[in-house]
Amino acid sequence: MTTVLTSGSFMLPGLEQWRRARTEQIGEVLGTSFNTANPSGRPITHAIAHHLLEGAEQAAHDRDEDLFAWYRRTGTRDLAYLLATGAAGTSTHLLLNPDHRDLLRSPLSETAYYLVRPDTAQAETVARDLLPAALDSAAEHGFGPLLEQHAPVICLLEHRDLADALFSWSITRLPGTVFTDYTDHHEILARDLIHEAGHHWLNDALALAAAELPEDVTFYSPWRRTERPVFGFLHACWAFSLTMIYSARALEHSGSAARTFLANYLTEQRSLLMDAVPTLTKAIGFIKDEAMRGRLASTVTAAMRS
Repeated sequence: MTTVLTSGSFMLPGLEQWRRARTEQIGEVLGTSFNTANPSGRPITHAIAHHLLEGAEQAAHDRDEDLFAWYRRTGTRDLAYLLATGAAGTSTHLLLNPDHRDLLRSPLSETAYYLVRPDTAQAETVARDLLPAALDSAAEHGFGPLLEQHAPVICLLEHRDLADALFSWSITRLPGTVFTDYTDHHEILARDLIHEAGHHWLNDALALAAAELPEDVTFYSPWRRTERPVFGFLHACWAFSLTMIYSARALEHSGSAARTFLANYLTEQRSLLMDAVPTLTKAIGFIKDEAMRGRLASTVTAAMRS
């Protein structure tokens, strides 16, 4: 099976410095200081800082002085009780598992979301047991760096059966945070974490490359069955390609139920990606960075061969 993934496949030159500067700016706004000296802790600190910034803004809007003060004084160490680490020593993530009644809706996002808050509790046992296996599976198949750098905050939502529709999403105002439903199968969770982390990766890559994508040029997206701007079209091609590569690897080591699920998923995604490929070269052409164009194209090619 051909693959383009290596230990450095998800490295983005300049990302650490950019995150450090952004996190320090948020600290200045909140009147606090985040520890950005340790590169290994920078992804999760950066993600948490955005939770605290958005929470403080909403608390100020609601004139909730106590909650506003909490968001201003809270740091990563205060949330250590929410941390979860892969059983094989893979990356550490902030694990959230809120009740659906605690999800928020506001102009911040078209979809529901959640912000860490003073009463955020530890995840339920099933979620705490499932995540380490998912992290280890992703790492085993080459996606550890992607989840470490671009999904440091994981919000598990509804527990569902394999026969149910599974929903996952991410929002640009909360970089590094992934929202997803989950089943009893860690391989399916790993797939969805990789998909959403892929969206965050591409957002960062486009920002670092100072890419300017036209909003008035569209391409047909087989996944949405509608025309989408270049930005959305590329996001779909990239994120689904990553999940295809992972699924092809993981199904060989999965139990029968998950193996059947992933095999069916691969069959469906190959057909959808094949429909998108004819216009992909033109869409990628709007990215001026040659290395990034090559990375997107080679990843899609690898997914088609998976």
